[in-house]
Amino acid sequence: MTDKFLIVGLGNPGREYQHNRHNIGFQVVDYLAARHGLSFTRMQEGAAVATGRIAGQSVVLAKPQKYMNRSGGPVGSLLRFYKIPLDRLLVIFDDLDLPPGTIRLRPFGGAGGQKGMRDIIERLGSEDFARLRIGIGRPPGRMDPADYVLQDFGVDELPIMRETIDRAADAVETWLREGIDIAMTRHNGPPVQA
Repeated sequence: MTDKFLIVGLGNPGREYQHNRHNIGFQVVDYLAARHGLSFTRMQEGAAVATGRIAGQSVVLAKPQKYMNRSGGPVGSLLRFYKIPLDRLLVIFDDLDLPPGTIRLRPFGGAGGQKGMRDIIERLGSEDFARLRIGIGRPPGRMDPADYVLQDFGVDELPIMRETIDRAADAVETWLREGIDIAMTRHNGPPVQA
């Protein structure tokens, strides 16, 4: 066993996807790393990883470098490599069914239609791990959700999403320091500026 925590942000690798709605998980772990002076300096088990301390805990931040729908392999490999139990895993990802800027931390649950999350659940054979869902809202009109998630955030959405990434990082720190129940009570909800 280990004292480490694994915090995984979901997204697609490659510069062209960097600012997409679908990459909000990557954006949150990048922000967390920057906030705590950590760097994604190496590849390990199919993921870009940064290691260090956040909120007094030893952490591994990871961005799987397979495409989103194949995130489970790297996550499972990292858990095995570091001998991290499921109760020390947190996965951060986008959610079409939550209004933009809403964050929802949960101790367990299904994939909610998110294919990266579905792959992780299938590979791990369990839904019993924490997840932080970040609302990106539904596509306008008849736009295909697959096209919508691969678009960058609009200029008008950036202020709310910046604030949301900051709140999501706060939620991760609270989870590490005080546990999931306090983190859910303190941080779940809509953006501060409605």
